[in-house]
Amino acid sequence: MKTIVLDRDGVINQDSDDYIKSAEEFIPIVGSIEAIANLSAAGFRVFIATNQSGLARQFFDEDILSEIHHLLCSMVEQLGGAIDGIFYCPHHPDDNCSCRKPGTGLLEQIESEFACKLAGSYFVGDSLKDIQAAQAFGCKPILVRTGKGTLTESVLRSNAVSDVPVYESLSSAIADILEIERND
Repeated sequence: MKTIVLDRDGVINQDSDDYIKSAEEFIPIVGSIEAIANLSAAGFRVFIATNQSGLARQFFDEDILSEIHHLLCSMVEQLGGAIDGIFYCPHHPDDNCSCRKPGTGLLEQIESEFACKLAGSYFVGDSLKDIQAAQAFGCKPILVRTGKGTLTESVLRSNAVSDVPVYESLSSAIADILEIERND
């Protein structure tokens, strides 16, 4: 079965330097929920891998994070799709854990829990950490310009990294992925 990994903040929903601390602050980026439903309808297993240091910083708790993720899943389900799993790192950046991207612990968790291999799968993100985690795990990184993506694109270009496809949004990236899959 085809799989795809998506970052959350800045890819699926609008990001905030103040963190997404409640379901009310979770605002989908235009077209992102539809794109996830389209992936699901095309037979993809959809996983979310997200750093959520707001937990360690005590900006929100596990119950609020669960509400946010329930809202996200409900939105996708209303359009006939499904998110197969949401994996998050709850640690502070100074904790030096293996699950915080660019570490690959979240990807290892997905493989372990779902008995799948992610190498060769798409990984869509908006940050350098997303791209680095994808590359370290053998995934196909895709950068979107939403969230921190425009800044990340500048960093990639200044370091002469040109092998990472860049799209305006999750919606445009998914449309292209689905077109590629149809032609394979």
